[in-house]
Amino acid sequence: MIRIALPLAAVTLMGCTPVATRPEPGPAVPPAALTPCGAEKVSHYVGKTRSASVEREVARLSGAKAIRWIAPGMAVTMDYREDRLNVDVDDNGVITAVRCS
Repeated sequence: MIRIALPLAAVTLMGCTPVATRPEPGPAVPPAALTPCGAEKVSHYVGKTRSASVEREVARLSGAKAIRWIAPGMAVTMDYREDRLNVDVDDNGVITAVRCS
């Protein structure tokens, strides 16, 4: 009796084995992460000179809740706010970096 029951149990359990499937292909390149301050949206302004129109465009395109223009030697607080865009400028007013904090 055991000779019959054992193979039947094995065949029955094989029906419960999950079938290996191929995963669905995902996107080839993951989308770039967007920062809360929108720095990646205005990175093309690096190298441009600060002006009233550039300030308006940076504010509009970034969507940042606050923008801080930082000149060399300027005192700035060390508090971190992910929704604030920092725009670093050199002595000539040329934008050298845009970043969140």
